[in-house]
Amino acid sequence: MNNVKNGPSLPPILVLVIGVLAVSTSSIFIRLAQEEAPSLVIAAYRLTLAGLVLAPIALTRHRAELSALKIVELILALISGCFLALHFAAFISSLAYTSVASAVVLATSTPLWVALLAPIILKESLSRQLLTGLALAFLGSSVVGFGEACSWMDQQLICPPAAELLKNQSFFGNFLALFAAWMAVGYLLIGRRLRSKVTLVAYIFLVYGMAALILDLIVLLAGQSPLGYPPQTYLWFLLLALVPQLLGHSTYNWALGHLSATYVSIAVIAEPVGSTILAYFILKESPSALEIFGAILILAGIYLASHYE
Repeated sequence: MNNVKNGPSLPPILVLVIGVLAVSTSSIFIRLAQEEAPSLVIAAYRLTLAGLVLAPIALTRHRAELSALKIVELILALISGCFLALHFAAFISSLAYTSVASAVVLATSTPLWVALLAPIILKESLSRQLLTGLALAFLGSSVVGFGEACSWMDQQLICPPAAELLKNQSFFGNFLALFAAWMAVGYLLIGRRLRSKVTLVAYIFLVYGMAALILDLIVLLAGQSPLGYPPQTYLWFLLLALVPQLLGHSTYNWALGHLSATYVSIAVIAEPVGSTILAYFILKESPSALEIFGAILILAGIYLASHYE
């Protein structure tokens, strides 16, 4: 029996709620920063500042571990960092074109795609529950994808012609958010292999650092400047790195040591709800009925797909 003093000093559920709230602020800080800064610059600052905050800890307490990494493990970290860089570049860019609700729901559909790839990578069979979850999520993705471009009138769905639909900003934003989810799959699958050999702090420092370097390079190649923004914009950059990136995601990893993966994954699914509520009160942004319906289908599908037996 475990000694009481070895238990967590705070209730794990409370910490998890704090984590959900922290991660849910991501889209809000991004939207506020986008008033002055390009999306790629925001993405670069998010990862660069997070890496700089981790650097003193990683380079003092984990220096020996980092020095002992093999070339193969460094290459894996580089690839994982590439996926993470593309994930944040796509997700942050999506928020310039579509609603917070649509962007966050689609970008957090990663468990769905991981479950879909499980039969291929892990040689697992597709259960009826998994297939049901996939079907619900695909249907919900379609509803959200067309939610802002189409409307429900006179008991029928009215959508613009295909040529106009492809030019629609919200449709493009939704695709970017979905692409962000696909990139997160690569990041997680590679990270799962690397994480078994590297401690948490060393791992996230390495991958965040790799992603930051890639994004910084992309910003320079795109001819965008990291300087010259109002002080308030730099505050949003800093809060984005500290609150959702470090506090939020670190909380999820901490919670896994005290709660089941089911509890933690449910918390991840709750992120779009928190983001939508914050967007309603802070950005005065209300999702459409189609977006809400599609989001419910996606969240239900993700839950089923990520908890199949």
